[in-house]
Amino acid sequence: MLRREARRRREYLYRKSLGDNELYQKKVKVREAVAAGKNVPTELEEDAQQLLESSKYLDDATDRAYSHEDDEYARANEIEPKVVITTSRDPSSRLSQFAKEVKLLFPNSQRLNRGNLVIRDLVTACKSNQVTDIILLNEYRGQPDGLIVSHLPLGPTAYFSLSNVVMRHDIVDTELGTVSEANPHLLFFNFDTRLGWRVKNILKYLFPSPKPDSKRIITFSNNEDVISFRHHLYTTKGRRPEDIELIEMGPRFDMKLYQIRLGTLDQTHADNEWVLRPYMNTAYKRRALSEM
Repeated sequence: MLRREARRRREYLYRKSLGDNELYQKKVKVREAVAAGKNVPTELEEDAQQLLESSKYLDDATDRAYSHEDDEYARANEIEPKVVITTSRDPSSRLSQFAKEVKLLFPNSQRLNRGNLVIRDLVTACKSNQVTDIILLNEYRGQPDGLIVSHLPLGPTAYFSLSNVVMRHDIVDTELGTVSEANPHLLFFNFDTRLGWRVKNILKYLFPSPKPDSKRIITFSNNEDVISFRHHLYTTKGRRPEDIELIEMGPRFDMKLYQIRLGTLDQTHADNEWVLRPYMNTAYKRRALSEM
């Protein structure tokens, strides 16, 4: 079973690398033609606008292409996300409460009591039930301190540390009421680099597409590689901008990415796509998720 999954992953990465190289060459041709004021090659005229738009994600520093057309989220808009939220074994009451609140954030999600279920069996069961993502919450001495997002069936798996966790019942001076079940609008700030674009996709495709009249807003705001998560509901009392009132629904917390692996949660030997290395935090003005 594990060998078959590892082989499928290697075959996928090989096909993706071939597709990236071919697409990269097309993007370079279009970008160079536009920069030189020349006509776009005839064979690329139909897709010129799309290639030019996506060429802004080329990484000049490493001279490699990053394509969204053949990555793990290529069919994300065609399939409704189905998320399972679970915790580490023997969770504290606070972590269990936090898992319940996280479940309310994602429409069409399900909270699973971990029990004695091992990671391998958890991933296998989720794959057989067409689950698209697994969210695993961890804790340290009763305080939630880790969040893992694993995309199925082939990955990637992103690891975040959590800090400044404030749950719904800890928010004071606010009449929370019940959480709306409408699909939320998503706001992303300062995800400008190739890695930032990658993290944005990992988080964005946990949520289904919202309807225009939805009044839920979920914000991911990046500041010096620390992602602040906020959940609000807005109401309008008039047509002026100052007539819009934001109500924080909670929970709120800060996330910091420290690893992305090219595989699912159960693949312990999967390759690393990105890892937070020693001294990267103290490097002068170095930011991984946003441009300076």
